[in-house]
Amino acid sequence: MTVLAGVIGDPIAQSRSPRLHGHWLHRYGIDGHYVPLHVTPENLQATLRLLPDLGFRGLNCTIPHKEAVFHLADDVTDRARAVQAANTLTFADDGRILADNTDGFGFIANLDQQVPDRDTDAAALVLGAGGAARGIVAALLDAGTPQVTIANRTTTRAAALADLFDGRVTTIDWDEAPAALSDHRLLINTTSLGMTGQPPLHFDLAGLQPDTTVTDIVYAPLTTPLLHDAQLRGAKVADGLGMLLHQAVPGFERWFGHTPTVDDALRRAVLA
Repeated sequence: MTVLAGVIGDPIAQSRSPRLHGHWLHRYGIDGHYVPLHVTPENLQATLRLLPDLGFRGLNCTIPHKEAVFHLADDVTDRARAVQAANTLTFADDGRILADNTDGFGFIANLDQQVPDRDTDAAALVLGAGGAARGIVAALLDAGTPQVTIANRTTTRAAALADLFDGRVTTIDWDEAPAALSDHRLLINTTSLGMTGQPPLHFDLAGLQPDTTVTDIVYAPLTTPLLHDAQLRGAKVADGLGMLLHQAVPGFERWFGHTPTVDDALRRAVLA
């Protein structure tokens, strides 16, 4: 029987997930399809209840649905509950929805692959406080990161995210972040700033130390201005494409019954 899965978002045309999953389906000879679905917030709940009846096994969720789908799910994993957001949904045979958050898993796996010699005990400075930031902060703490600092343009949103972690995360004003960089050896941009079609990310890297790792979850362009500037200053960098690739593994495994491999062939296929 043909297995169906997909990705929902508003907008959705920019998503590389169909190319990613399509590559795996072809590689492993699986009878399945993975489709992009433009779903607006007002149609979200009805869509989630309809798709299982149409044969869908699950969905990935992108902007702006990650927090909303968490609250609409019937069951949630511990890592989704920890951050009150989800990016991966699995539909049970009875239509119940299981919500998971694999963003943090994908983020750490990407760093392990691209910067295996990084300082894993380094303090982290996170730019942004949206759905992706939630999963990344949780994964950093689970991995033993001793200090996580969040800087967001809306301070109340940063504070709300920090409150999820019982005092283990601190916040600073957006304008204070460049000065704080010298005290952190991992800089992470989780905002959409710097993405093709979005405003640029203006961030002063003068305080960057040479042993710092800089990563950006934006992957269009693959080398963002932030990563380019960091490379010129001698930092280690990791692009955002790897996070996209690795976060897709658990969903593909659940929906299509095969654990896929993230390798150079996959990167080339998604970038083609």
